[in-house]
Amino acid sequence: MAWWILLLAGSLEIVWAVGLKYTQGFTRPWPSAITLAAIVASMYLLSVATKELPIGTAYAVWVGIGAAGTAILGMAVLNEPVTVWRLFFLVLLGIAIVGLKFSAAPA
Repeated sequence: MAWWILLLAGSLEIVWAVGLKYTQGFTRPWPSAITLAAIVASMYLLSVATKELPIGTAYAVWVGIGAAGTAILGMAVLNEPVTVWRLFFLVLLGIAIVGLKFSAAPA
């Protein structure tokens, strides 16, 4: 169950990271509120997941999910550049996330 919670926490990290773009420096109320709520929820769920998972693994997977998801949404939604190298390193990041999950000590 902790891995599912961590996946949700990472997904909310994507929401708040992309949401930062829409807050325009926290000058827009609704995007700012959504972004702040996602930050709080993401951190809370990360803390819940670390009750069962090693902190180093949980934090690295959480950051990896957020970084990869944010980069992908940036390319898909925000018209950021799509290059072979960006895609290559996103694949490497995905491999690292999966590797950390399967190399973690059993809870």
